[in-house]
Formats: sequence, C-alpha cells, structure tokens
Amino acid sequence: MANQNRTVIISPIFRGLVNRILPNSQAISLALILIVLFALIYSLSGMLMPVFASVVLAYLLEGLVAKTEAAGLPRWVGVYLVFSIFMACVGFLFFYLLPIVSQQAVEFVQQIPAMVYRLEMNIMRLPKLYPKLISESRIQEIMHILQREVWTYGQNMLSLSAASLVSVVSALVYLFLVPMMVFFFLKDKNQLIGWFLQFFPRDRHLTVRVWEEVDMQIGNYIRGKFAEVFILWAASFVTFSFFDLNYAMLLAVFMGLQVVIPYIGATLVTFPVLGVAYFQWGWGSDQFMYVAIAYAVIQTLDGVLLVPILFSEAVNLHAIAIIVAILFFGGLWGFWGVFFAIPLATVVKAVLSAWPRLGDPNQDNACFDL
Repeated sequence: MANQNRTVIISPIFRGLVNRILPNSQAISLALILIVLFALIYSLSGMLMPVFASVVLAYLLEGLVAKTEAAGLPRWVGVYLVFSIFMACVGFLFFYLLPIVSQQAVEFVQQIPAMVYRLEMNIMRLPKLYPKLISESRIQEIMHILQREVWTYGQNMLSLSAASLVSVVSALVYLFLVPMMVFFFLKDKNQLIGWFLQFFPRDRHLTVRVWEEVDMQIGNYIRGKFAEVFILWAASFVTFSFFDLNYAMLLAVFMGLQVVIPYIGATLVTFPVLGVAYFQWGWGSDQFMYVAIAYAVIQTLDGVLLVPILFSEAVNLHAIAIIVAILFFGGLWGFWGVFFAIPLATVVKAVLSAWPRLGDPNQDNACFDL
C-alpha cells in the first residue's frame, strides 16, 4: 500500500516535469532532432569529418550563391562562379601560403635552441643586476625547469614528425574529397535538402523558427570571421614585411588565426610576435619599438573598427558564455570545436529563447505565425 501511494505521488511529479520540459509536440520534435544530430556528429565526427567540413563550406558559399541569384544570374552560373573562386582560394592556400608557412615554421623551430641559450644568458645576468630581488640558486632552478621544458618540447616535435606522413595522406584525401562534395552540395542543394527532410517529423514548425534565427546570425558571423582572418593576415603580413621581421608569413598567419579564440587568441599571439622581434633586434632597439607599436595598432583597429563593421548583426553573448562554449566544444571537437564555439553557443541560445514554456498562452500558436 505504501508503494502504491509513493507511485501515485511520484507519477504526477514526473508528468509535471516532462510537461515543463516538453510542453507540446513541436518541442518534442525539436528535442528529438537535436539529440539525434548531436549523437551523429559526436559519434561519427572522426569518420565523416570530410562530409561535415564539406557541409559547412557549402553552407558558407551558399550565401554568395544566393547573392548571385539576387543579382539575376541563374543558380547554375552562380554555383560555377562561386565554386571557381573557392578553388582558386584553395589553390592559393595549399600551393603558395602553406609551403611558405611550413618553411618558416621549420626555420623557427631550428632557431629555438639559440633563442633559449640567449634567454639563459640574459637570465643569468639578473642576480648581478638585481641581487636583492633574485638569488643565483633561484636562477639555476629556473634554468633547470626551462631546459626540461625544451627537452619535452623537442620530444613532442619528433613525435609530430613521425606522424606527419599520416597527416599528409589525410590532407590529400581532404584536398580531393572536400571540394568535390562542396560542389555537389551547392549544385544539388534542393534535392539533397528534400531527401534529408523526409526523415524529420512533420510537426517541425518550432524547428524551422529556430533554424531561421540561427541561420541569420550564424551565417553573418562565420562569413565575417573568415573576412576578419583574411584582413588581419594581409595587414599583418604587409606590416611585418615592411619592417623586415623574421618569419613574417608565419606570424601573419598566427595573427589571422588569433580571432578563432576570442579574448585568448590575442594574448597568445603577442608572445611569438614580440618574442621574434626581441631576439632579432633586442629589447631597446628602435625596430623592436616600431614592431610593438604596429602590432598594438593592428590589434586596436581590429577591436575598434573591424569587429563592429563585420559583426554589426552578430549575436549578443556574454563573455562568460563565450568562454564556457570554447572550453566545452573545444574539448569535444578540438580546433573546429573552438572555431565554431560561438555559432554553436548561438544555436543553444536560439533554442532556449524559442523553447515553449508551460503556462504561456501563446505557446500553441506562436510557432504557426510564420
């Protein structure tokens, strides 16, 4: 009898909890779609990463194809035009930019022992210059830690070199498969979407509303992010080349990629840029000061001018939400998780904003106002 009473009490509580989370059939459909998509992406990301990368690239290029259609061109003309520009960019990346960056990266790694030795010499002078602040025993302890870290770094580089053949093979597979799939995703967009939608529930008005909001914000954000990467890379390369800074192309690529990690990337890239300038010219030289000022100007213009222009319609996410998204999705999918952390956080925000709530008199009709 006591068990029956407990069951009678728990059952209404459980039903009430389910009704709060899934108040109508559209919420159930959206929840099922999100769970299935997340499970597929998480479990098959390693196996089908070329497919996912192709879908993302095709989605980004679709915005340009849509603009050609709006200009009056047939879709097939826009597809071929945009895809040709895309392949030209891929050719520039793999056959011009990547070899230069690889060569400068190798040269930079080869110079690390000399840089460490020079750093050791400068550190060893500290007890003589500032005997009251730091002792010689403390300096020796720092030197021991530094040498150990350099040794570990060297071992990691050897392991990376041993695995480079696999990376080259994977890059060749990506180089062939991804552009081909991007082309067919653009060319046969309507047929593929029609085939894909047959597996979705019919009652998906809430899903459509969430997707429209996400599509409007994510499309602008990712395209703006790619534009920001390109502009920062070009401006940094021209600036570093003008000052004849070593590894100008490599550092310019770092400058472009820093925007992938908001708030953190700009801090991380400061060390290699100013570090190379320091080891090339010294701390008090005019060239070092010029590079430092130019670097500060580029970062300031990016934050004050470039970001407001490119992301005027970007989502309004709190800094804590962005950092949590970077940590969470970066832990799941590595670099690509970090890159798409803010768009994925936007998806979460859109779902939470559009999710119907129990007791809302408009929850049953709000999704049919489209």
